[in-house]
Amino acid sequence: MTTSFKALFDLTGRTAVVTGGCGILGRRFAEGLAEFGAKVGIVDLDQAATDAAAAEIASRHAVRARGYGCDITSPEAVRNTADAIEADLGPVSILLNNAASKTRDVDAFFAPVEKFSQETWREIMAVNLDGMFNVAQVFGGRMAERGYGAIVQTASIYGLMAPDQRIYEGSEYLGRAINTPAVYTASKAGVIGLTKHLATYWASKGVRVNTLTPGGVESGQNETFKARYGARIPLGRMARADEMVGTMLFLVSDAASYVTGQNIAVDGGLSAW
Repeated sequence: MTTSFKALFDLTGRTAVVTGGCGILGRRFAEGLAEFGAKVGIVDLDQAATDAAAAEIASRHAVRARGYGCDITSPEAVRNTADAIEADLGPVSILLNNAASKTRDVDAFFAPVEKFSQETWREIMAVNLDGMFNVAQVFGGRMAERGYGAIVQTASIYGLMAPDQRIYEGSEYLGRAINTPAVYTASKAGVIGLTKHLATYWASKGVRVNTLTPGGVESGQNETFKARYGARIPLGRMARADEMVGTMLFLVSDAASYVTGQNIAVDGGLSAW
């Protein structure tokens, strides 16, 4: 039997869902899936934004793409969205479980540990971990019933390791001082644990579940932050959003048919120090 290794990456005819699909990484994930032939459901809070993103992707890649406004903290909303996607695009066999939140109150998000509110903690966890479970439960459950599927859950390098507090002195994001709060680290560590559990739980049903852990991605940080962060990285710089897409495509494709329960860190070597 001759294997076409190139064909292992072909996603033609498959239906993929990307949550947080209008975000920095989500949009690039959706583009990559469409370029490799998948039909794409783009899920995010703003219906108009998902519609615009889907229209652009459909036009550029000549695939079917639809946008869906959904609050993933609501299990009912997730179920209704899954019903709509499968009615529009067919059974979902690829899930990019990617949505995350910094809350509506940025000042509360960047508050120090000693002043961090329980309300803000719960608001972030409701999306980053509870919402991720809601989405995996619905789409992964349906994949398991059909006996086939691939789920990739987005974590963060700070789900693997603690942030170096020294890089934040003088650092800004879109003009304001920043840090990485404990709730972000805790929620992303939870994503990695959830992935391992679901991978072993659904393995006998033909559903693979893996984690993609990005390192710091350039997206509006000032030069001070980029220089300080880059100095901590073996490759010497922050990542570009596009540099996450190749790993994602591998994990959802048949090229990764024997890969499940893994966490792949695309971090420029930071976690190897």
